[in-house]
Amino acid sequence: MRKAINKIIFGMNSIAAFALLLSYLLPYVSPKMFPLLSVLSLAVPVLIVVNVLFLLYWTVLLSKRGILSLVVLVLGISHVSSLYKLKGNSMDESKNGISMMSYNVHSFNRFSWIDSKTIPQDISKLVKTHNPDIFCAQEFYNNPDIDFDQYPYKYDYFNHNSRELALVIFSKYPFIKKGSLNFEKTANNVIFADIIMPRDTVRVYNIHLQSHRISSKTDDLAKQDSQKLLKRIQISFKQQQQQAEQLIAHMKSSPYKNIVMGDFNNTAYSYVYDKIRSENLQDTFKKQGKGFGKTFKFELFPARIDFILVPEEFEVLSFKSFNLELSDHYPIYSKIKIP
Repeated sequence: MRKAINKIIFGMNSIAAFALLLSYLLPYVSPKMFPLLSVLSLAVPVLIVVNVLFLLYWTVLLSKRGILSLVVLVLGISHVSSLYKLKGNSMDESKNGISMMSYNVHSFNRFSWIDSKTIPQDISKLVKTHNPDIFCAQEFYNNPDIDFDQYPYKYDYFNHNSRELALVIFSKYPFIKKGSLNFEKTANNVIFADIIMPRDTVRVYNIHLQSHRISSKTDDLAKQDSQKLLKRIQISFKQQQQQAEQLIAHMKSSPYKNIVMGDFNNTAYSYVYDKIRSENLQDTFKKQGKGFGKTFKFELFPARIDFILVPEEFEVLSFKSFNLELSDHYPIYSKIKIP
C-alpha cells in the first residue's frame, strides 16, 4: 500500500518537476508567439515551493527519488534565488549613495479597499521617514491628505486613458528632460526623467506595464470563468511584450545610464522582465535583498512583480521591501552608489 502511494506521489513529483523545467525556457519564449505558455511564468513560485516540498519528502524517506527535484532546482538556481534570498552581501549602507523607492500606491485607498481612513497620511509618513532621493509612484491620485513637500522636483503624467491616475517621479535633484512613452489603448504607461545626480546624469524610468486585472484573493479567483481569465491574461501578456519593446527601444536611444523601476505586473521569470533586465541592468533585490521580497498582496504565493533595476556597473548597497498593508502592493527601497 505504501509503495503504491509513493508511486502516485512520484508521478505528481515528475509532473511538477517537468513543469518547473519547462518554465526555465519562458524568458526566451515570446508571448506574441506562445501566449498560453507565457502564463506559466505566474505559477513559477508555486512550482519551486512544490518541488522543494517533494525534495524534503523523499529526503526524509531516504529515497533516491528526491534526486529528480534536486537536479531540476539546481538547474534553475537563478530562478530559486529570484524567489527567496537568505541575505544580502552585507555592504556598508553608510556609504554615500542614491536612495530610491518605488510604490504602487493604489490611489491611496480611494475606494476604501482597506479598512483605514489614514492611508494617505501613512504613506506620506513612510516616504518622509525613509526619505528616498528618488520616489516613483504608480496609480497616483491627487489626494488632499498626501504630503511630499520634501521633493522640490516632480513630474506627474496623467495618461489620456486615465485622467485621474498618474505615474509620478519625485526627486531631490533637478530634471533636464522628462517625457512619456504614451502607450496606446491602455491606462498603463511609462514615464522618464533625466536627473542630474551628484556624480552623473541618469535617466530614470517609472513603469507600469499592462495589468492582468487578477484578484489577489483566492475566493474571487475561484468565482471567475477560467477560460475568460486565461484568455484575458494571454492578451495582457502580448500587450506587455509590445510595451517592453517600446521601452527598450527608448532606452537604447538614451544618452545616459538607465534606471528602471516600477510595477512590471509580471514576475522575474517572465519574458518582459528578462528582456528589460538584459539591457545591462541588475536586479537590486537579487544583489542585496532578503527573504521573499514580495511586492504584491497575493494569497496563493509571495509575488514579486515590482522591481528596481540599475546599471550593472552601479554598486547596490541595500534593498528592502516593506510588509505594510497600505495598498495592494508593498513598497520597495534600494540604495546604490554611482561610480
